[in-house]
Amino acid sequence: MPKVTEAHREERRRQITDGARRAFGEHGYAGATVEMLEREIGLSRGAIFSYFPSKLDLFVALAQEDQRRLIDLWLERGFEGVVRHIVEDDPEWIGAYLDVSRMLRTDPELRDRWRTLNPEGQTTLEAHYRRLRESGEIRDDVSLDTLGRFLGIVFDGIAVQQAARFSSPIDVEGTLELLRSAVAPK
Repeated sequence: MPKVTEAHREERRRQITDGARRAFGEHGYAGATVEMLEREIGLSRGAIFSYFPSKLDLFVALAQEDQRRLIDLWLERGFEGVVRHIVEDDPEWIGAYLDVSRMLRTDPELRDRWRTLNPEGQTTLEAHYRRLRESGEIRDDVSLDTLGRFLGIVFDGIAVQQAARFSSPIDVEGTLELLRSAVAPK
């Protein structure tokens, strides 16, 4: 039996996550059946689930990948880069990702997993914002937790608007100006 290389495994994993992202985007988490995943990915359930133990594990892996990418983007380009990314992201995937809100509310096990998706990234992001606060670039009259939650609420709101495909586009520059004034030192 030929030995599978790490490059092959990584390529196969990418094939699975790319196809799953499309299936979840088109049908939502609940609507994307295993059969739909097989068709979209082009692999059998055995092949898919040899990389991910369950449909939920596959979805959580996609969310974790997105979270890492957003944290990296946040560190490289600040909250402005995150806002621009959300506005430019695939509305269908955003819609599927928003399915998680309901799931988090009703599934305590998933909620516990979600809280610990990327602790290193969270720690790095917190350290970054402490440096910004110490250098006087962001306000220091509210806790970092409050600031982070505020930005998260704004990002979630933009995501909902994008997923709903409202007819008028988001005024990115106006939104960013409001955000800058909200986090600027007082």
